[in-house]
Amino acid sequence: MVRLYVPATLANLGSGFDALGVALDLYLEVEAELAPEDSFTYRGEGLVPSSPDNLVHEGYRSAWAEIGEPAPAIAIRALNPIPLARGMGSSSAALVAGAALADHFSGGKLGRDGVFRVTAHLEGHPDNVAPATYGGFVAALAEPPLALPLPRPEGLRFVLGIPPYEVPTPLARAALPREVPHADAVFNLARAALWPAALCSGRLEALREAAGDRLHQPYRAHLMPGLEPALERAYRAGALAAFVGGAGPTLATLAPPGAVEALREALLGYVGEQGRIMVLDPGEGYLWKAT
Repeated sequence: MVRLYVPATLANLGSGFDALGVALDLYLEVEAELAPEDSFTYRGEGLVPSSPDNLVHEGYRSAWAEIGEPAPAIAIRALNPIPLARGMGSSSAALVAGAALADHFSGGKLGRDGVFRVTAHLEGHPDNVAPATYGGFVAALAEPPLALPLPRPEGLRFVLGIPPYEVPTPLARAALPREVPHADAVFNLARAALWPAALCSGRLEALREAAGDRLHQPYRAHLMPGLEPALERAYRAGALAAFVGGAGPTLATLAPPGAVEALREALLGYVGEQGRIMVLDPGEGYLWKAT
């Protein structure tokens, strides 16, 4: 039996739509062993049927197809603390887990880069699966498949406001226009370039500008009541950056030392009485642990 941990992730980071992401210190835990037939047992966030028709098995089978061999039957047990359909990469964590299991049981025929390649193809965009694979902040392309790690400043934490409702990714994608003004594309291009520049130079005060977005958050704001005022409150409370995690509705803030409690307070109005606040560190890429 093997045990695998795959991190939650935040995609886009505001301006880096489908290109930038970061891993969080919150991990999907998967135990697996080869078995006479496929099986799946789930515990954790949301309601996921205990059936072999699931995203972990999908990633597993796709990875074996990439290897060019039939997928051996496998028994998988998943314990998932990552909120579902909240923009924290729960689907990507499951796909990466499955592909990593295939890599393990094949004797490493894919490698970590192969796991990324398979899952980026499955997702169609790389900004969640790249940090789930490599950890930390990552800039990534799906075609050609390429992911590069970015510096991880010490002492920064993420304060997340997680509303009680879901925003399914297909619904969030449907809210996007087919075309955007040229000026808006240039706006985001410049700010996405600021993310690696700010992280590499240590000029973290530039992250507020780097997180600015005109390509997706304004078009999805109607799906997340109170988003714009919450972003403003987060910056007044000391956030270095504030943005929607993935397709939302999680509102992520990057907190310098000393600002965590103020940001907790700032996000309470956004999540309401039924929502929750999480404080997390940047995470590692998927990890193996002995059983």
